[in-house]
Order: sequence, then structure tokens, then C-alpha cells
Amino acid sequence: MSKRRTSPLPHRDGIAPSFLQLPAGQWPDLLTFLITRFPHMPAEILRGRLERGEIVDHQGEVLNVASGFQPNGRIWYYREVPEETPVPFAEHIIYQDERLLVADKPHFLACIPAGRYLQETLLTRLRKSLGIADIAPIHRLDRETAGIMLFSLDPACRAGYHALFSERDVAKEYEAIAPYRADLELPRVHRSFMQEQQGMFTMEEAEGEPNSETYIELIEVRGAWARYRLKPHTGKKHQLRTHLSALGVPILNDPWYPELLPEKGDDFSRPLQLLARAIEFIDPFTGESRRFESPRELSWPE
Repeated sequence: MSKRRTSPLPHRDGIAPSFLQLPAGQWPDLLTFLITRFPHMPAEILRGRLERGEIVDHQGEVLNVASGFQPNGRIWYYREVPEETPVPFAEHIIYQDERLLVADKPHFLACIPAGRYLQETLLTRLRKSLGIADIAPIHRLDRETAGIMLFSLDPACRAGYHALFSERDVAKEYEAIAPYRADLELPRVHRSFMQEQQGMFTMEEAEGEPNSETYIELIEVRGAWARYRLKPHTGKKHQLRTHLSALGVPILNDPWYPELLPEKGDDFSRPLQLLARAIEFIDPFTGESRRFESPRELSWPE
């Protein structure tokens, strides 16, 4: 499943249509294939979508319950999710020109539509508020992380900005609130081999050649807590959360490290105290040195 600009369907309410590439082979009809392909989805829901004409082929022709299965064809539709709880925090636009948009993302807002998040994502909010369908993220932040995110506004320039990240030509600066350890020598560069925990979506450190690196320094101390500046050189999944947890100073309100806690659900009262404070790079199109900072402040524990 993916999204392409060659879709026969337009964006709808800030959401790009999705497509499904049909495999080779034979099926009695399209509905039978869909029921087999999506066993977790009740058959009546799939039938209903076809009856309402909500699925089309690559030419934009509406499909129905009697439509045949077209091997190697492609069908298009708008993804649906159960009713979403509104995220009660606002995003802010820091900068915008004809190529680039810089937004300040709040905690709990997903970057892009995925899983159970569709409308309550930063990308969808920006597309709806600005009326620009071609907005696309240049990089990602975890849903629970707040701070600076870059978006491309011109598809022709997207690859140039993506290259900054793939070639590590972007300086990223984060801040976090976590326990204070007087015996932890700082500043320091923490390197480790990180891998996904077996059968989990979280990461862990293990024996092996380091594949992750973070510069860590102390900004201030308030009793048993401290504010840290983090500068990742690599961009592994959950890198900052994993590194601080491994050092015995897990980030305040982290529901995944050092141990996986029950799902928060719609509880927005304890945001992860991790902020993408700033991002800095040389613009590949203007040659200008650019630095963008989030004005957000992290919250110390009571």
C-alpha cells in the first residue's frame, strides 16, 4: 500500500488516496480477493465500500461487488480509521517559502497518516490549513516527540532536501528532561550497536560494532532532575530514548524505555519530555546557512 501523485482520485480533506497493487493469479471476483487479503476486516465492511462506490481502478472507474479481479491491476481508495480523538495541542509554522516549510510539532501528534492516525497528523493538518496538496515530510519525528520538522512544498526540490539527511549534512539538536546522575561524566559521546528487540517494536543495545552515536551534555540541574542537550550523529529508530535509558537516565514520561508500559490511550497529561529544539543545514538551492529553533519549553516534574 502506498500513495502516488498519479492517482485517479484527488486529495480529500487533506488525505491522499491510497492504492493496492493486485497480485498475479485468479480470484472469483474482487470482493473475494479483498476478504482474503484483509482477514482482520469484517467482510460486510469491504462489501459496503464496494456497494458505495468507494473503490476505483487505475483509470478512475468505480468498482462494485460484481467487479472482476484484474491480475496485476491497481485499485485506489481513501483509507479509513475509527473515530480519532483530537490532539489538544497546536502546531505552528516557523518558516515558509516556495520550496520549504518548517513546522513546530506538538507532543502526541503523529507526523503522517499511519495505523490508527489519519486526520490527527501534522501532515494532514498542514495540507488542510494551507490548501497545498504537495506538502511532504523531509524527515520524521516520533509521535510523542515535539519540535522542529521540515516539509517540502515543491516536488521538484524534494530530493535535494532528502539528500541532506541521507548524507548527514544536517545538524540536529534535541533537549530532554531526565534523572540527574552526578556520577555520569558529561559531556560525552555515546556510541552503541542498536537493534530491534525480538518480537517488539522497541530497540535495545547489544554487542556489536556501533551503529549509533549521540553527543550528550548537561544544560541544567534541578534537584533530582536535569535538562540535557542531545546531538545525534546517526538517526536510528528511538536512538535518543534508547541511549539515555542505557545510561540510567530515561527520559521523563517515556512509556517505552526502560520498560514498556500500558498504552496511554487518550491520556495527554504526561507528554514525553523530549524536544527537537533546532535543526541547521546549508540550503542546497540557495547556499544559505539555515537554522530553525522551536520556542517550546519542556516541563519539569512537580
